[in-house]
Amino acid sequence: MTTDRISGKTGLLALIGSPVGHSGSPAMYNYSFERLGLDYVYVAFDIKEDKVPEALQAMRTFHMRGCNVTMPDKIAAAQNVDELSPAAKIIGAVNTIVNEDGKLVGHITDGEGFNNNLRDHGVEVKDKKITIVGGGGAATAIEVQLALDGAREISIFNIKDAFFPRIEETAKKIMDAVPACKVNVIDLADKEAFKKEILDSDILVNATIVGMKPMDDKSVVEDMSVFHEGLVVADTVYNPVETKLLKDAKAHGCQTVGGKGMLLWQGVAAFKLYTGMDMPVKEVKEKFFAE
Repeated sequence: MTTDRISGKTGLLALIGSPVGHSGSPAMYNYSFERLGLDYVYVAFDIKEDKVPEALQAMRTFHMRGCNVTMPDKIAAAQNVDELSPAAKIIGAVNTIVNEDGKLVGHITDGEGFNNNLRDHGVEVKDKKITIVGGGGAATAIEVQLALDGAREISIFNIKDAFFPRIEETAKKIMDAVPACKVNVIDLADKEAFKKEILDSDILVNATIVGMKPMDDKSVVEDMSVFHEGLVVADTVYNPVETKLLKDAKAHGCQTVGGKGMLLWQGVAAFKLYTGMDMPVKEVKEKFFAE
């Protein structure tokens, strides 16, 4: 990006969350703005969860066009915008906020991005059984979209913490909305159940921050015997590009799908919300997402 692109009228967009220092979003968005001749610039701000209300107020003050929201800020962001999209209302989390003349509207594109990333790797979720680890904003968005796209069964594993009842509530909402999809919520501490569900699944998903730098030596899977023939293992973490979970799964013969492509496809949806235009997907994919 050249500095002569920035003027007194340049619109500001950003990513908020923590950590954000390794994010690929600024490069992807700024490249797209430049390619399409749009007068916007995109930066990243490290914002802890308790500072989200102040950050969103700053968006109004600075007349920012919008922001993307990453972990751990997605739920707090949903609680502090003026309006939620229908999907964001169900999920209770947002990953994209659009400033409509001072009214902040929260959207969620994570689930759409995740499923389109799987499709990009030749994996369809219809009629499949999926085991997913995590109950936060991204995990919930993925779970909802998996059901909407025809998954037959979803087993959600999470630590039995203060959020566990909310995950159980989400499971009920999903089954009410999509009765054909069975949803189970299980304590992650139950190692036997975890093993059994993965062995019975077509797809395993990590939707937690485990495996993200600086935790890149960690994985949600410790028992290598769960990696069976035909299992697809997907991660939402994209830094590092190949997490320990994916390396272990690949070493045991599983197809793996990294989180970097999810960033692309949820970004495609967010870009449209901000600009009303289509991101130059082919060029962005070649430049930033070549595997």
